[in-house]
Amino acid sequence: MAIPSTQRYLDISEIKNDCVVLKNGSLCAVLLASSINFALKSEDEQNAIIQNYIRFLNSLEYTIQIVIQSRPFNIKPYISQLEELRKVQRNELLKVQMADYSDFIKELVQLGEIMTRRFYIVVPYNPLGDKKRSFFSRFKDIFSTVKLIKIKQEKFEKYREELFSRVDNVISGLNSLGLTVVPLDTQSLIEIFYNIYNPTEAEIQPMGELKDLMVEK
Repeated sequence: MAIPSTQRYLDISEIKNDCVVLKNGSLCAVLLASSINFALKSEDEQNAIIQNYIRFLNSLEYTIQIVIQSRPFNIKPYISQLEELRKVQRNELLKVQMADYSDFIKELVQLGEIMTRRFYIVVPYNPLGDKKRSFFSRFKDIFSTVKLIKIKQEKFEKYREELFSRVDNVISGLNSLGLTVVPLDTQSLIEIFYNIYNPTEAEIQPMGELKDLMVEK
């Protein structure tokens, strides 16, 4: 008996043209946002940020999702670079010091549980709108596999244009808070989901370039 693929239970249909296409026919874009140290701001600056954030939220006519991703800090590239420098170092004393420094950094990151955090904003666009679906139809989706709805290219371009009109508004609103916000391209989107669904494999074998990937039709 054939084992059903886990892809049947994922909402994602495909990722293309810098947006995620879901199996229900809706689209979404993912934005990467910088952070600000709110505690270091003066009281006037903090009040200005809060007021701008309130205005931003009140200006939205659609929902957005804010996702904070925390992962252990990856020092492998830095340690590898140090090891390469140590190999070509002719001073034996410096070699020993570099080795001790590498061990210190590894221990510091491990014991301190140093994490990296990234902030994402998910901007959706559903051409049908959830209001047209009853509560029971949405509740039923939880216990059933998602059916694929294919979007013709012409409609996809139209939906994408509407989506990125929202993206521009969100970026403009968050820029007023002093944040730098950029939409993720197709390569970055695929990497995010690859890392989420394959955390162990992602550490051992990072995803390659998009042009080198084998895509099953």
